Amino acid sequence: MIATNKFKLVSFGLLLIFCFCACKNDQLQGNSAKQLEAIPNEGGKIADIIRNPVSADTPLDTINVAKLVFEELSYDFGEVKEGEIVVKTFKFANEGKVPLLISDARSTCGCTVPNWPKNPIEPGDSGAIKVEFKTEGKTQNQRKPVVVTANTYPAQTQIYLQGYVRPKVVQ
Repeated sequence: MIATNKFKLVSFGLLLIFCFCACKNDQLQGNSAKQLEAIPNEGGKIADIIRNPVSADTPLDTINVAKLVFEELSYDFGEVKEGEIVVKTFKFANEGKVPLLISDARSTCGCTVPNWPKNPIEPGDSGAIKVEFKTEGKTQNQRKPVVVTANTYPAQTQIYLQGYVRPKVVQ
C-alpha cells in the first residue's frame, strides 16, 4: 500500500515537472516568434533577400539569374586501356546577369571526380570544371554523368564523359 502511494506521488511530481517545462517552452517560442516578427520591420521582408526564379503565383523569372553555358556538354574520350585515367576540362561561361555560384558537382560513382571553382564567376567571365575518370574496374562502353548544381535555372546541368574502356588482357 505504501509503495503504491509513493508511485502515485512520484508520477504526480513528474507530471507537474513536465507541464511546467511545456509551459516554459511555449513562452520561449512566443518570444522567438515576436523577435522574428520584428526583423521584417527593420529592413523589409525576409523573403526579399532570397532570389527565387520560380514562384507559384508569378511568371517564371529566368532573366535575373546566372546562366551556365558550357563549350561542350559531352566529351568522347575514344578508346582507352583499363587502368588509365581520363582527364577532361569542361570550359564554361556565365552569360547571366548575376554572379554564378556552383554549389556542387557530383558523379554517380567514385571513379569520376569533378573539381569546380568555389568562388563566384562574375557575369561575362568564364571558368572550368576538371573531371577525372579512373577506368580501373570499368570496361566496355562507359558514359559517366557529372551533375553541376548552381544558382541557375534550371538549378542542375549535366555534363558527360563517354567512350570505350578496353579490358586488360589476362595471361
